[in-house]
Amino acid sequence: MTLDPFYLIVDSAAWIERLVPLGVKLVQLRIKDRPPAEIRADIRQAKAVCAAHGCQLIVNDYWKLAIEEGCDFIHLGQEDLAAADLGAIRAAGLKLGLSTHDEAELATALAAHPDYIALGPIYPTVLKAMAWAPQGLERIGQWKAKLREIPLVAIGGLTVARIAGVFENGADSAAVVTDITRNPDPESRTLEWIRATHDRIPTN
Repeated sequence: MTLDPFYLIVDSAAWIERLVPLGVKLVQLRIKDRPPAEIRADIRQAKAVCAAHGCQLIVNDYWKLAIEEGCDFIHLGQEDLAAADLGAIRAAGLKLGLSTHDEAELATALAAHPDYIALGPIYPTVLKAMAWAPQGLERIGQWKAKLREIPLVAIGGLTVARIAGVFENGADSAAVVTDITRNPDPESRTLEWIRATHDRIPTN
């Protein structure tokens, strides 16, 4: 499987409506602490926008809703993975992405036969408090050597200026949240990310 090198993560369908039409081809909808009915509505809205623009939608955490709404990709953290029904996810035809932060989590993730692995945080991040120190660029290469053909997504503290180093060390895709959503001009920054990730020289 091949992932787009630019992996956008946002917390609402409104963000997807705003940014996907700019040329985003891979986006994760990561919603926290909202009523199930609102989450379902956002998934439906996001799915429609992504379908209209040829963008791959990945739903974070809510695998039951993703199955019910006919989505085709789910991303789980380690705690969510432990509670998820992988059989049901696979039976529904969903692809699976998993988060990892250390060797033990990588082993747990690989045992689930994911379609991609995310590693983070690569750099310090302001998005949330993390129990793990920044991984650094060298860890990307170490992870990729173990994953081989499984795509590796780098996440955490990434900026346009840091993209080159991420790909040079073996990442297949670079995920971003706050560098876009907290930017005073999210549209312009999104276009910068698209150019920077797609103009790079492939390392594979």
